[in-house]
Amino acid sequence: MAPQHDRRRARIAFSDSAAKQLENITTEAEIHALDRVLVVISVDPDIGDPITGDTASPMLRQYADELEAVRVLYFVTALRTVVVVAYIEV
Repeated sequence: MAPQHDRRRARIAFSDSAAKQLENITTEAEIHALDRVLVVISVDPDIGDPITGDTASPMLRQYADELEAVRVLYFVTALRTVVVVAYIEV
């Protein structure tokens, strides 16, 4: 029997608009909150809830972390790259 391998984490990338949002993050608490959310999504990119819309493009998803009071909008490419579209503090 072949050994089972853990799935690799998804790669995280940021859209231009998300990257601009992240430039405004300055506190250690905000960085920690974002880091926690990105780890969760990179381990399981399908964890977020689908946002219905145009089915011709990649499905936009949202993941809300109530502990950190953060919501991230993202989509997953065919190569398992998670593209963060927006970072929202709730």
